[in-house]
Parts: sequence; structure tokens; C-alpha cells
Amino acid sequence: MSSRLLMLFSCAAFTAGFVSAADQTVPGAGNGLAETIASNSQFVQSAKQTLLSNAQGIQDATLRNLTLDAISNPATCITHRAGLTAATKNAIVQNLVNAGLINPADASGIQGGMVAGVFPPVLNDGSSCPQLPLSFNASPGSSFGGHHSYPGGLPVHEANNDQSDINFADLYRGSYGSIGSHGLPVVKGEKKDAAVFINQDIILAAPMWHDWAKPIVFQWNADGTEFTELNFGGAGTNDAWGAPGDSRTGGHHIIGIAESMKRGLSPEMVITQASAHSAPTSGNEYKVVNWLSAAAMLAQIDPVAAGYLIVDSQNNLRLPPLRQLGAGVNLNANGQTNLLVEYALHNLSDSDFNLSGPAVSDAQVLLADVASQFGYDPSNTTTYNTKYRNVALSNLGAERLLMIYGNSGIQGVVTELKLLRQLGLI
Repeated sequence: MSSRLLMLFSCAAFTAGFVSAADQTVPGAGNGLAETIASNSQFVQSAKQTLLSNAQGIQDATLRNLTLDAISNPATCITHRAGLTAATKNAIVQNLVNAGLINPADASGIQGGMVAGVFPPVLNDGSSCPQLPLSFNASPGSSFGGHHSYPGGLPVHEANNDQSDINFADLYRGSYGSIGSHGLPVVKGEKKDAAVFINQDIILAAPMWHDWAKPIVFQWNADGTEFTELNFGGAGTNDAWGAPGDSRTGGHHIIGIAESMKRGLSPEMVITQASAHSAPTSGNEYKVVNWLSAAAMLAQIDPVAAGYLIVDSQNNLRLPPLRQLGAGVNLNANGQTNLLVEYALHNLSDSDFNLSGPAVSDAQVLLADVASQFGYDPSNTTTYNTKYRNVALSNLGAERLLMIYGNSGIQGVVTELKLLRQLGLI
């Protein structure tokens, strides 16, 4: 291992340790600085405008208004947290434990434990209108070092995923919903109109709602790193209706579903949202079911009575037959899942992390390699993250840096950073 790589590895290990030691029982001390960084980024602001434009295209007025409120109203209420007391939070967490939907060991690295992981600190907690501790605009897209992990990474991530969902829907309409002159299907590439129905409102809204809780879960520490996320929604052992399986997933996913349920969004919308981290196909229906179950506990609702789940003949919770899925054939009784195409398309649209995650990993190495040219030292964690690393990624994007490096080498990266220097951003 080279001395430079050893130094980078050491810095990364130090940062990881610093994150786990942060106090996650109070709002992030670095949230304010992140707001400033994101507000100064045209890259981030353009992503937000793209989302707002897409949200205006939602035809159902209730869903459109709720979505716009969720992503653009700085005073939006966190409805599933309204009026919660410490005793109620503890009871909900205990219910999750009893149901096998959380593993206490997974919270060992979080100050405040399971309660802080399931109920991260928010503003006006316990009131009738708790509020986000960090704006949608300044939230990262994932944990520190993961995809879009910079101030404003969330709107960038969601804008990309929303457009991806739109494109997937048009592709499936064109490939499987186009009709030729003989009255039979033909493939015509992407089409917005077809002989098959894909709910465009759900296509537009689901990616925006999926990561809604990231401003709660991924708050910023003073040193420019982030809160540690708690994975739950399963115990990691026998999660598949009592059989071996692991349905644990990022807490933001379940918390966001809880908010959608509490706001009364439709089963079609909420199940599509819940399918982001796994489509309920190829034996993975139990994962989506468990996430819906955990979210219902947070929202304090009965998921069966609300139409989000059903109980099958084996007394297992399953996805319900929405629209015409139950018209004449019992898919569950025939060993199948009640599947709508929107579920799978949303899952496909959320797969950008396959590129965006490695892009951040590479970009961090590239930025560290040339940091000294701009007066920054990776070992000075706070200054490096808050004034250089986070600012560079927020304004340039890791994917762009990866593409530039692949075609222009490290000098191309330096050229991009010089633009930021000329603008007084770094």
C-alpha cells in the first residue's frame, strides 16, 4: 500500500469513528452550514427546480399538493411524529422488537440507541407540528461516503431517479403497450401514450416520497460528516414469514413510508414507494411487507384496515390485490405476488446508486489527491470536509468528476476545481 493510500485509509477510518461518536439525540450541529453550501450550488438548485416542475405534473390534486408540501415547504409538519411522548416512542420501539422488525444490536453504535435511530431528533418534537431539522434542499443523498453524500445530494439524487422512473414508464409503454396495424403488439421504443395503463401520478410521486426522511436521518455533524443511520424493518435472521431471510434496510426508507401512511396516501402509492429498495418479486415480497408493517407501527395505524396489507389463508401478511388484480384469480393462492408494474419500475429507477456510490468513492480519492494544490489537508477533518470536500461535490457532483477523470485525467479534475476557486466557493 502506497503512503498516500495509507494516509487516505487512515483519514477514512478516523472519520468513520467520529461519525459513530456523534450525539444523535439533538439536531446536527452542522445543519446550518450545509444549508449555506447547498443554497450556493446552482447544481443543487437546478435539481430542486426539476423536481418541482415534475411534481406540478401530478394530476391528482391531493397527491400533488401533499408532494409539493413535503419537498418544498420548510415548515411542513412531520405528521407521524405529532404529539409523540418519550413513553410512546419507547413503546413503538418495543413493538418493533417484539415483532422481529428491529435488531437491538444494530443500534449499538448510535448514541441514544434504538429510540434515536427510529426517532432521530427533529424541531418542535412532541408538538402538534414537529418540523424537519434540515431542509430537503440541504440533505445528503445517503450516508457519508455513499452516493450523493454532500449538501443538496438529496434533490440531485431524486431528480435523477424521478426522470429515470418517467423514462422507464415510457419505455415499458412503448415496448409492451404499442399496437401495430394488425391489432397486435409491436415495439416502438419510448412512448407516452399506449394501449396499457401505467399510473403516471405514481411514477412521478414515488421517487420524491421514497427518500423524504433523509433530512431527518442524515443530519450533518459539525465536522462535515453525517449521522449514522439505523437499519431496521427486520431482525436479519428469519424475516421471511419465519423462514431465513434478512429484510433490514435503511431507516429513512421505513420512516418515509410511515409519513406517507400517516398523510393518508393511497395503498397503490405507498406500496410503490415501499418497493424502492426491493421489488416484491423473486421471493422478496416479505421484505416489502415487513417494511410496510414497521412503517405502520411508526404511524400507529392498522395496515390491514388501511388497505396496505392483507392476511392470506396461511395467516401471513401479503400485498393486497389492487386495481383489478383480484378480478377472478387469486394470485396468492397460486403461489404468486399481487404485483403492479409501478412497483418494479420504481425499484429500477432507484438503482442509480450502482454508479453514484462508486462515483463518490472515486471522487473522494481524486479530491484528496489534489487537495494540497488548493490549500487543504485531508487529515484536518473539519476544514477539509466543510470547506472543500462537501463544497466541491455539492457544486460539481461525483458522477461528473468520474466522467471527467475517465476522459481527461486528473488535470481535468483540477480544471473543474479551479472554476470553484475562481467563483470563491473553495
